[in-house]
Amino acid sequence: MDVGNGSGRGGGPRYLPISEHGLIGDLRTAALVGNNGTIDWYCCPRFDAPSVFAAILDADRGGSWELAAEVPARTRQFYFPDTNVLITRFYAPDGVAEIQDFMPVVDESREADRHRLIRRVVCVRGTLPFATRIAPRFGYGAEPHTVRARAHEAVFESPSLTLALTATVPLETDGTDVWSEFKLLEGESVVFALDRLEGDLRPRACPHAEAEEQFEATVRFWSRWLGRSRYRGRWREMVHRSALALKLLTYAPTGAIVAAPTTSLPEGIGGERNWDYRYVWVRDAAFCVYAMLRLGFTSEAEAFMSFLSERCIGRGAAGSDPLQIMYGIDGRSDLPESVLPHLDGHLGSAPVRVGNAATEQLQLDIYGALIDSVYLYDKWGRPISSGHWDEVGAVVDWLCDHWDQPDEGVWETRGGRKNFVYSRLMCWVAIERAVRMANRRGLPADLQRWQRNRDAIYRQIMKEGWSAERGAFVQALGEDVLDASVLMMPMAKFIAPTDPKWLSTLDALTTDLVSDSLVYRYDPEASPDGLRGAEGTFSICSFWYVEALTRAGRLEEARLSFEKMLTYANHVGLYAEEIGRSGEQLGNFPQAFTHLSLISAAFNLDRALG
Repeated sequence: MDVGNGSGRGGGPRYLPISEHGLIGDLRTAALVGNNGTIDWYCCPRFDAPSVFAAILDADRGGSWELAAEVPARTRQFYFPDTNVLITRFYAPDGVAEIQDFMPVVDESREADRHRLIRRVVCVRGTLPFATRIAPRFGYGAEPHTVRARAHEAVFESPSLTLALTATVPLETDGTDVWSEFKLLEGESVVFALDRLEGDLRPRACPHAEAEEQFEATVRFWSRWLGRSRYRGRWREMVHRSALALKLLTYAPTGAIVAAPTTSLPEGIGGERNWDYRYVWVRDAAFCVYAMLRLGFTSEAEAFMSFLSERCIGRGAAGSDPLQIMYGIDGRSDLPESVLPHLDGHLGSAPVRVGNAATEQLQLDIYGALIDSVYLYDKWGRPISSGHWDEVGAVVDWLCDHWDQPDEGVWETRGGRKNFVYSRLMCWVAIERAVRMANRRGLPADLQRWQRNRDAIYRQIMKEGWSAERGAFVQALGEDVLDASVLMMPMAKFIAPTDPKWLSTLDALTTDLVSDSLVYRYDPEASPDGLRGAEGTFSICSFWYVEALTRAGRLEEARLSFEKMLTYANHVGLYAEEIGRSGEQLGNFPQAFTHLSLISAAFNLDRALG
């Protein structure tokens, strides 16, 4: 198959770049909409369900919903202000039209199970012909399906899922796909609605009046939600877009936040670094709670803390088993990884994976993220209960017995376990934050034991995690490879941000791992990670770098680096996990951790600038 140079409908590219997409969702699942009007990623009924549209992973077998002008037209995409309603505009010689894409956010009624996806096409000037083709491919393109169509309705039926398409224009079918062609005059519109059918849910038309009503209700929902933000700083637009993206990545029934709504978007085109991110990483916990509380979204922080408390803290306290690094959005721990060999991968980047074998890894750093999130919530949100404190104590007691061992580390390397400095740092954070809570609230704790282990970790990092030869804290004890994860040291309050050792480390990282404000995680050649191919710079690390500069008092450098990072966002303010050599976005998209770190960097840089 010719990837990259082939053409799709109307002569367009077969694979849009990852960055050329916006995201819509209903707090249960989400869809990627390309700036050409094509939906090429959508899972139903949940983030982690098999895909219905996955052309972003295989242009031939993945399935898509194409909707575009039938004449050559320029396109622009943006979000309706302060919302997650996405607008794609088409500019042609004879007219201008737009597609309004959104998923209504509804309550816990049966209507929530529809996961309704509405596409409204409106001609705003002149006249414009349009064509659409709805080509679902169920079960990641592996399940067959049938179509029953009549006039303005089509039902797609597969063994695992049934979807109904209704439209205000006639539909045609070939038994597999459905299509329609129509011409709009100024002021005219066409509405398409795609619903999941289950149980007593039947096909339900979405006439113009209802589409307008649901559009306005969806706009109100997002505007009111964002109106609760307390952020009034310099980068309000980008911070608020990050907040809206994080809310889109929230699974409302449990309060979980997925790392990203996609799987297997490559960290390097043609490479094998392709992972499934549609799960909840404990690693993200402290950053999520910090960002939500700082912005004033206390109910979101509380919901996420409830998820962690019910599904993570209690399990970690149960006995000898360590926490998993990630869980399903419903809290399940079984996330078996498999490969889908029938899908080519984005631009031929195979394999396409579902599930994640990293659940089997040992990552001690997650204990720091978990306990730090509890500490932050206890301090700024609501005091934790006595029962939760007992669970925290059991987790810290377990950590006191197990911190001094190698693990796979925060980057989930598949090259074997090491004594990673970041893992030790976050073990220190876990114990130190627990000591703080116990002292502040007079809670019962084996403080002598906790403090003894906390201090032992500190001395070990200072002695073995420091390389006199490199003049820097390094990736693993006793080694000399640099790693951007140590940028967390001053943010975690392990070391003063102006300590000579830290400033020397910051300079070394700047020399070795920073390129035009962009930060590489580490050098895979110097520290083999068990995988082939190169990767881009990690946007999380780039925002950590901004914070490190800020805390070190290097405010001009910090602001310039931050402003540069903002130029790497896509056209609607979203970030994938990585930035490639020529500025392209790589990896799963959009990534929660990147947007969390953007919020933190903006908040702290704002405060430092005064």
